Amino acid sequence: MRLTRIFLTLLIAAAASPALRAEYVVLKSGQRLSVTGYQLLGDRYRLQVNGGVVEVPAESVLSIEPEEAFAPEPPKPVAASTAPYREIVEAAAARYNVDAELITSVIAAESNFEPKAVSRKNARGLMQLLPGTAAKLGVQNIFDPKENVEAGTKYLRELLSRYNNNLALALAAYNAGPERVQQYGSVPPYKETISYVRRVKQNYEKRKAEAPGKGSLLPGPDAAATSKQKTNAATP
Repeated sequence: MRLTRIFLTLLIAAAASPALRAEYVVLKSGQRLSVTGYQLLGDRYRLQVNGGVVEVPAESVLSIEPEEAFAPEPPKPVAASTAPYREIVEAAAARYNVDAELITSVIAAESNFEPKAVSRKNARGLMQLLPGTAAKLGVQNIFDPKENVEAGTKYLRELLSRYNNNLALALAAYNAGPERVQQYGSVPPYKETISYVRRVKQNYEKRKAEAPGKGSLLPGPDAAATSKQKTNAATP
């Protein structure tokens, strides 16, 4: 009888809890927590994470999103010889005169090499193109790795040319939009954008250091940095 009561209690508890599947809890602070389950208990969420359970105020939760919409792990540098989609990246690099290691570093930060990635802002694919941007670049299938990388690299080349190969400004525009770079005359003071520029540059520099003999197609991450005055004069 005692074992029966315990078994029934466990069944009731399981039924009252959401199905166990990996999801992301996005906090207003910008932090994203990977959870396998959650419960709303009054004004707090109880989150099941690897290693235990944590509780956070309900008001601090911005959204709860399925894992398949995001890369499962933070972007990690990938050795040049083992980088996914290498042939596609190399072809796009040659066509648009952009360093392949830079393209790969952008993909790592944007989607962590997940071709079906979709962000909460609806950016899609390996290089996280917005549908409107993809349409302007002639993309038919935004989730096709070749089309996505080709279009993303073309857009990156346009930004590099616009900012005279100032890598920081080009990356900031890729993340936040050229209009924001023009508005501030520099990297916009957004935590997400500042972190994005830093991550991509660090990954790019690391990849270049691990691939001796491969010269950059840029004069250097900031060697051709434009002045604030020139940036403000750029057309949208």
